[in-house]
Amino acid sequence: MENKDNLLGVLSTLYQWRTQLFLLCAAAGIGAAVISLLLPNYYQAATTFLAASPDQTRPEMFFSRTVPIRTEYYGNTADIDRLLTIAESNDLIFFIVDSFDLYTHYDIHPEQEKASYLMRQTFMSLYSVKKNKRDAIELTVEDTNPELAARIANAAREKIEQIARNLLRESQVKTIQTFQDNIVSKERLLMAVGDTLAQLRTQFGVYNVVAQTQSLTEQLSEAIALFTRDSVRLQILRPNAQVPRDTVIMLDAKVAGMRQEVKVLEAKINRLNSGVSGIYNLEKQYAEANLVLSEDRERLKQWQAAYQSEAPAVLLVEAAQTPEVKSRPRRSVLVLAVTFAAFLFGVIGVLLFDAYRNINWREVTRKDH
Repeated sequence: MENKDNLLGVLSTLYQWRTQLFLLCAAAGIGAAVISLLLPNYYQAATTFLAASPDQTRPEMFFSRTVPIRTEYYGNTADIDRLLTIAESNDLIFFIVDSFDLYTHYDIHPEQEKASYLMRQTFMSLYSVKKNKRDAIELTVEDTNPELAARIANAAREKIEQIARNLLRESQVKTIQTFQDNIVSKERLLMAVGDTLAQLRTQFGVYNVVAQTQSLTEQLSEAIALFTRDSVRLQILRPNAQVPRDTVIMLDAKVAGMRQEVKVLEAKINRLNSGVSGIYNLEKQYAEANLVLSEDRERLKQWQAAYQSEAPAVLLVEAAQTPEVKSRPRRSVLVLAVTFAAFLFGVIGVLLFDAYRNINWREVTRKDH
């Protein structure tokens, strides 16, 4: 019965104050209605897009001749986060501000103190970008002008793509510059190896190691055979008195010439052998360096071709359209919420007043002192 009596007491108190509560709620509702009518209508435009995979700009996707590489057309979480970061960057925000003269539109004077901060806060309160549950990026813009809201949303998306592509292109430029520097360095190395190789060839008379070795060996073998044969003939014919002296003298001269020829060929072979090792190593080094240089030049062409390609950074799902229905304010909800709040606080105030109206506050204050 006590709870019932208490509840009845509360209802009785509220009934006694019903007129005041009604007037309070009516005043709050009317005030909220008037204020809501003074609030401007805002329209929300939205555009949806996906992150494109940067793998599409890799040369391997276009020029791979070995194992086929699987192409990823849609970006991963890191690519989505990169676009979200770009979407909230100052570069994007102040590009939109300058492009649409939002200082004038939002009635913010550029000369006033903290103007850029106020502009950023104002714009960010009307601008939102987030990833939805399907890994698509939703970009929304609110404005009192529905056409302007759609134009800003589409311009922001296009600027996000431009910034993202520029970042990728800057990375490609660095890679291209690295290849160019490596090529210049390797060209210098190749030129130095070529000059050294030319000097050694001149010094040792070596121009084709395999051909010259084979030729000199054959010549030496033939010269030794002829020298040996003619030397034996000379030894046999010299003591024979019946052999004309002119024949012996001619054969002696021939043997002497063959001896000198063998010495010359042996000297050439010795000279060739002394330079073969160094020349062979330099030739191998030159060939390998030339092969690597050719590969780097080919890779450079591939990167330059990839740099010239127009791979997208975002994949458009839906462009922003001019909204036809306002997004806020919801005036009926606002009026009902204010009226309910006024009723709630009024009830609390009435109950507190009724509970403590018989207390002599002067005595309470005097006792405290």
